Amino acid sequence: MNWSVLTIAAIMIIPGNVAPVYPGSGENKIQYQVQSRLEAGEKPNKLIHEKSPYLLQHAFNPIDWYPWGKEPFSLAEREDKPIFLSIGYSTCHWCHVMADESFESDEVAALLNQHFVSIKVDREERPDVDQMYMTATQAMTGGGGWPMSVFLLPDGSPFYAGTYFPPESAYNRPGFKELLTAINRAWIEKRDDVERAAGQLVATLEKAAGYSSELLNEDVIAQGYAILEKNYDAEQGGFGASPKFPRPVVLSFLFDYYAATGESKAKQMALYTLDKMAAGGMNDQLGGGFHRYSVDNQWFVPHFEKMLYDQVQLANSYLDAYQITGDESYSEAAQQIFAYLLRDMRDPGGGFYSAEDADSENPYAPGEHGEGGFYLWTQEEIVRELGDEAAKIFNYSYGVMEHGNVEQDPAAEFTGRNILQRRHDADQSSAALGLDKDLVTQSIDSSKAKLLKTRELRTRPHLDDKVITGWNGQAIGALARGSMVLQDPQLLEAAVQTASFVKRHLYDDEAQSLNRRYRNGEAGLPGQLQDYAYMVAGLLDLYQASHDPKWLKWAFELMQKQMELFWNEEGGYFFDSLDDPTLKVRMRAEYDGAEPAGNSVAALNLLRLGQLRDNPQWLEQNRRLIESFSDTINRYPPALPLMLTAWQRLATKPTQVVIAGPRDGQDTRALLEVAQKNFDPARLVLLADGGENQSYLAEKLAFLQSVKPINGVAAAYVCTDFICKIPVTDPQSLQQQLAGDKTR
Repeated sequence: MNWSVLTIAAIMIIPGNVAPVYPGSGENKIQYQVQSRLEAGEKPNKLIHEKSPYLLQHAFNPIDWYPWGKEPFSLAEREDKPIFLSIGYSTCHWCHVMADESFESDEVAALLNQHFVSIKVDREERPDVDQMYMTATQAMTGGGGWPMSVFLLPDGSPFYAGTYFPPESAYNRPGFKELLTAINRAWIEKRDDVERAAGQLVATLEKAAGYSSELLNEDVIAQGYAILEKNYDAEQGGFGASPKFPRPVVLSFLFDYYAATGESKAKQMALYTLDKMAAGGMNDQLGGGFHRYSVDNQWFVPHFEKMLYDQVQLANSYLDAYQITGDESYSEAAQQIFAYLLRDMRDPGGGFYSAEDADSENPYAPGEHGEGGFYLWTQEEIVRELGDEAAKIFNYSYGVMEHGNVEQDPAAEFTGRNILQRRHDADQSSAALGLDKDLVTQSIDSSKAKLLKTRELRTRPHLDDKVITGWNGQAIGALARGSMVLQDPQLLEAAVQTASFVKRHLYDDEAQSLNRRYRNGEAGLPGQLQDYAYMVAGLLDLYQASHDPKWLKWAFELMQKQMELFWNEEGGYFFDSLDDPTLKVRMRAEYDGAEPAGNSVAALNLLRLGQLRDNPQWLEQNRRLIESFSDTINRYPPALPLMLTAWQRLATKPTQVVIAGPRDGQDTRALLEVAQKNFDPARLVLLADGGENQSYLAEKLAFLQSVKPINGVAAAYVCTDFICKIPVTDPQSLQQQLAGDKTR
């Protein structure tokens, strides 16, 4: 085939279903594997000195990979070669496929090494690099994903991009080797066209990074809700068709909209979606935690990857649901997520790892790897492990079938095996099987514990054990909220340990700045907006749970540093990235996706910190920030649901509950429990303990100087815009005041 530059640029490669055999599965043994290959005399490339598990996975490719930095760009300029940039992450299924098919190929390596300068980037380490080139990829192809494959001029300007490429041409699409040959030919014969296309694309990126001068539509929040309602799947929950992503930011907006307007359907859509997700195969029914997304519309067949940022956001969603309903099923879902994180994803020092792989060894065919092998079961093994009677209850409850329960399996990845989903609840199972409900419940609990113990003997999926600052900030917030809502002091202790880990390993006290990544005893890479915004949000939640002023002070310091590093005064928003000469454009995200946009989280932070420190400048900057996204929000409000939430809260008077009493007093704790379990996402809960905490708050909030216990008994002050109602001293009266406050 003769692929012209224009033909190449029009292609969007969409991965199909392929089950690769990839050597990086199993317990995290990256360092061991690297050392073993070095001792065996294998020659590594320049990635061997990196900390990223993803880069180390490619350290023995025959390709002359460079890590991101000035060196490869200088080399490309000196040798007059285009750059091939490959972006992915260590738990990415399709990254494994392309690695196995192409990056281990001597033939592919010969083409790359002769005609290109090749750069590997871990998107989780360098979200700024990923963001700019993902925007370019989407502009060129209309879509994106990982692995991302981008071709650049020596100055970093992109001129062609795609995602996964097969090694050979198929389905009227170029194979990777053919693509490399075509691009090399275009570089030699049509350089002017290549450079012109790159210039036009950079201009498009610069325009995309701009800001809006429009006014927000008055009804933009209601419009956002109406669009979500229209796209709601009333049968299966969630929004739109398959594949289905959890997108907790939407659930947060719906709960907030319900709290602000009383619209019950907003609440019901979010609750039903959470119900369906919790029952589906996307939820790890044995070990807790949620997989990345569902490939179908029923939350049944997952992409089995597990990401830290999904866990902590969904934990918050289930905590919201529990606060609203009091239904224990939601608290159990949150507890199962926390149990998974604390058991399987925690660094001994208190930080949390990034992710677990989708691919893993097939326990029924050792040496064979594929999607979800670690999580799948044959009916035969379940019967063998549980016995006939317990297996009968479990298999009916979880939809286990003799020949497997995945009907649509085009790649034959799940043949004869079962994905566990809660097909029937205890009431349905007891009725169908003619058994007592309590017996069914006890049997299921026992069976789950036995199967989990059996599963732990299998080879676990590859663990990406780098600690990302921003994602740990999210974890701090979720754990802190969990400690309040679930009244679990162990979760608060875990949140404090994680915050201390970040402060100890990822924070430069002298520069008052954050690093982004910690791994294998070493911190590195400057923090990005996401790291600062997520950490500030987590610390504010931790302060609300602990009432220890050091966390509020640190949040304040980080926000000041965030202003210094990222604030764009002309545009009235934060850049997502630091000023970096190796990047052509400083971007800003305009979508709250799997990871909320840094500016959306920053808007909520500015609102809370502006109130806590009586800082009108930050409140005004918050308004400017949101309005700078008005063109995006007006065009499609659900693009930025967290920013809609911040706008909604900015328009209402802030509310506070101040508990005045000794920190460890039983009466103080009783009032705090009511305030913390009551759902009002915009409310601040403050402790006037007569000590350092109250003194620090009162520096900026003068009214706190006068609140105190009544006749030696802890008192609660329910306030709106820092104007308080008559204080109460018993939990029942406080609950009544808070219930009445919801009708404001």
